Amino acid sequence: MTGAEMVVQALKDNGVKHLFGYPGGAVLPIYDELFQQDDVQHILVRHEQGAGHAAEGYARSTGKPGVMLVTSGPGATNAVTPLQDALMDSIPLVCITGQVPTSLIGSDAFQECDTIGITRPCTKHNWLVKDVNDLSRILHEAFHVATTGRPGPVVVDIPKDVQFARGTYTPPQTAPRTSYQPKIQGDLDKIKEAVALMASAKRPVLYSGGGVVNSGPEASQLLRELVDLTGFPITSTLMGLGAYPKSGKNWLGMLGMHGSYEANMAMHDCDVMVCIGARFDDRITGRLNAFSPNSKKIHIDIDPSSINKNVRADVPILGDVGRVLEDMVRLWRATAKADKKTLYPWWEQIAKWRARDSFAYKHNSDVIMPQYAVQRLYELTRHLDTYITTEVGQHQMWAAQHYGFEKPNRWMTSGGLGTMGYGLPAALGVQIAHPESLVIDIAGDASVQMCIQEMSCAVQYDAPIKVFILNNQYMGMVRQWQQLLHGNRLSHSYTEAMPDFVKLAEAYGGHGIRCDKPDELDDAIKEMISVKKPVIFDCRVATLANCFPMIPSGKAHNEMLLPDEATDEAVANAIDARGRELV
Repeated sequence: MTGAEMVVQALKDNGVKHLFGYPGGAVLPIYDELFQQDDVQHILVRHEQGAGHAAEGYARSTGKPGVMLVTSGPGATNAVTPLQDALMDSIPLVCITGQVPTSLIGSDAFQECDTIGITRPCTKHNWLVKDVNDLSRILHEAFHVATTGRPGPVVVDIPKDVQFARGTYTPPQTAPRTSYQPKIQGDLDKIKEAVALMASAKRPVLYSGGGVVNSGPEASQLLRELVDLTGFPITSTLMGLGAYPKSGKNWLGMLGMHGSYEANMAMHDCDVMVCIGARFDDRITGRLNAFSPNSKKIHIDIDPSSINKNVRADVPILGDVGRVLEDMVRLWRATAKADKKTLYPWWEQIAKWRARDSFAYKHNSDVIMPQYAVQRLYELTRHLDTYITTEVGQHQMWAAQHYGFEKPNRWMTSGGLGTMGYGLPAALGVQIAHPESLVIDIAGDASVQMCIQEMSCAVQYDAPIKVFILNNQYMGMVRQWQQLLHGNRLSHSYTEAMPDFVKLAEAYGGHGIRCDKPDELDDAIKEMISVKKPVIFDCRVATLANCFPMIPSGKAHNEMLLPDEATDEAVANAIDARGRELV
């Protein structure tokens, strides 16, 4: 086969049905082969960043690897943002890049860049293929590395002459690479130690993350089983939403900087914390030396570099979350004799924290409050087969707070990197994977414009995504921080030349809706749902609403600001010089 034929054959052999890409000179041989087959559908995006985010949405919603194909030089550099995004959020992504011919590498040839050097820090692994006879093996290896252990992005850089060269194709091998063998099964003695510690707890909390979702639906089911068996309260990171249902009686809500009061207070006051597939991110921990000061910490993670990196674990368990939870549930059934009545005082305290209703906001009959918009969207779509993506900012936090998730893989957002522009192309990828489902991008008016051109792609491929914009005329989170930390000096956080989103939707061939009255919102949302084409919904919301509750930077979980306490004076007192420095 030629190298280009090998690429297409490897995609088929690894079960790839959809490929997100953008052609260019250094990948034309591969595009020529794609033209001559029908097994792999190519989705032509409008920007390589869009290809990466679409592949991320595809991967996150299906559990399968997302695949993208881009050309050399700017094609590869435009892929860096989604690669880093996928690395931080543990998304399996296979990025195939074209490269100038091997004889020209290092000569500053047209559309040349050091793709391997540039992407080394933002991938799990990368390869430059110099011999066509290595190509098929490397491609199969790339899929294996991306999808096993802690999932992540990989890059295969293929020079153009290698694509033309002929060599021998080998099918995927069953034997794993000896230098890459992630530890899947947890240490049974450590799991026994963890179960014993959990059984002795008086104020326990389960803290789950995206690793539970990545491990597969069985892991989420086992997590729910563990909660039922132990009676423990459970909270989650932004990336872990849906692994445990919002309707579950033990659910505390999301924790972290904009998490619920009860989740953050439980984390601060607990005596045993069980961290399951999360990495103690700074947006979760607040000030590290004040994070859960009196607790014993059990940390389950498949990535050895995550354990003891930010927070020291008393009982570290290295392994796949699903496998460890399976052992933990089995051992709890067999050995644990904990009486759930011992947790009654803990649940009474949690009930007092819940009574604060930390996600409350003031209703307004004249203006749509952004929280109300998300709540109405949830109520009108909760019974449907719905997937939610977001951009990044205030709207992202309001979506996490007020949209309830009952299942894993229904929530796609940029957590670690915080990438504005993620939501629309991610929604496109989700819709391609689930053509009959309702896919909604909860967006901000600033974020959505970063990859707005992918509306054109959605129209071309009849992907009826719904872009629900909470339009407050500001970069909302930037403006909030400027108000709280910089004397309300709103430096360049207001957009004066906002497009007419309804006309923009129509210009792309989609459908546009605008609503600015609370009593008209339900009908407008129903219209959005009923339209069988891409929709941009311009939901005009209160311009200066702030996102609370909030842990100011440099503060601990028990120092969070609640909506009813967030006066200007209280904010000023809560944010000291050290807090300003940390921001």
